[in-house]
Amino acid sequence: MDTIFALSSGQPPAGIGVIRITGPAVTTVLETIAGGIPAPRRAKRTTFRSVSRETLDDGLALYFPGPNSVTGDDLAEFHCHGGRAVIAAVEHAIGQIDGCRRAEPGEFTRRAFANGRIDLAEAEGLADLLSAETEFQRRSAMAMAGGALSRQVEEWRVELLRLSALCEAVLDFDDEDDVSTLPDSFANSLAALHGSLHETMAAPHAETLKEGFRVALAGPPNAGKSTLFNALVESEAAITADIAGTTRDVLTQSVSLAGIPFTFADMAGLRAEGDDAIETIGIARAHDEIARADLVLWLGEECAAPAGSWNIDAQIDRADLIRKSNPDISISAHTGEGMGVLRARLIEVARSAMPKAGVAVLNARQRERLSDAAEALATARDERDPLLIAENLRRARQAFDALVGRTSTEDVLDTLFGRFCIGK
Repeated sequence: MDTIFALSSGQPPAGIGVIRITGPAVTTVLETIAGGIPAPRRAKRTTFRSVSRETLDDGLALYFPGPNSVTGDDLAEFHCHGGRAVIAAVEHAIGQIDGCRRAEPGEFTRRAFANGRIDLAEAEGLADLLSAETEFQRRSAMAMAGGALSRQVEEWRVELLRLSALCEAVLDFDDEDDVSTLPDSFANSLAALHGSLHETMAAPHAETLKEGFRVALAGPPNAGKSTLFNALVESEAAITADIAGTTRDVLTQSVSLAGIPFTFADMAGLRAEGDDAIETIGIARAHDEIARADLVLWLGEECAAPAGSWNIDAQIDRADLIRKSNPDISISAHTGEGMGVLRARLIEVARSAMPKAGVAVLNARQRERLSDAAEALATARDERDPLLIAENLRRARQAFDALVGRTSTEDVLDTLFGRFCIGK
């Protein structure tokens, strides 16, 4: 196994640069570059030198012997000055030692996974934590990286093993009177386990956190959609003009309101027919966006509002327009009147659609594996033959194992760890 190294802090120039090294040659690297092996988990001030004993920098060296390290292997950190030339010189010196090479993206975390320091669900949570941009994304990723899903899966797995043991007892002793059929409580326990899986799958998905609560601004041409869009995202993202049909395509912008991720979508004005082929395509895409949105802000006539949309009286500052008779919210994006109320309402409804803090949030891969387990449990519930029940319980266990990475294919691992930056 190679010893790998990489800069694990931000790119230079910076005040400090942290170079991480892990693998079997860590002690050799420490002796060669740092002049000795520090006491475990204690920072030691030292002079970093090249293989030819040239002075490179003054800094700190730390040593974390395996298996009690982040990766499970011996690990060291060099805390250097964060200039480009300093970092490059120290990395070059490490690379000259036999068996040392630069790490690939996510390779440190992959070694932690291979050594059992984290499971697959925790690794996915860590990847999400590194890419988190909003408070809700951070809280959800922290829960996953901290093992929220893994603990839940382990609880399910323990219950599944208990049910499997009951089946095996019936199969092993089916010729004895005292163990001839499954107990009456078996079906109830199986149904409860199946219900718990479905409850978890019904919770908000990870994609909701990444994309955000999707809000479509819809209505006829020149209804004020783009002006409202710019006000909500607080930038001149959309072109506005008095000419009808200025917006021809769907324009999206992601923002964070009160720590909640939102994606707002401006779109072409809706009418029966477009003036040209491009506008017709834009109208079709607008209808697709309305169908996709979590919420539609409707700026057109009240009678034409899509089901479930919020009816917005969007231009209350204009005396030349007829006011809506029964709007959900009245605003003026130009003057700002009513915008605070609209934002507060949006935050309220989006918060209810977001996962609660500390709750496991499943991505598509995890939902697929959990669905496999739920399907196996449903089949087992409908069976009467203990042999077939036991086989389906085994299928469910396999799905749980795949969920947390006890059994994983290389392509799944390559995709996941490829999301990490070098040094993680």
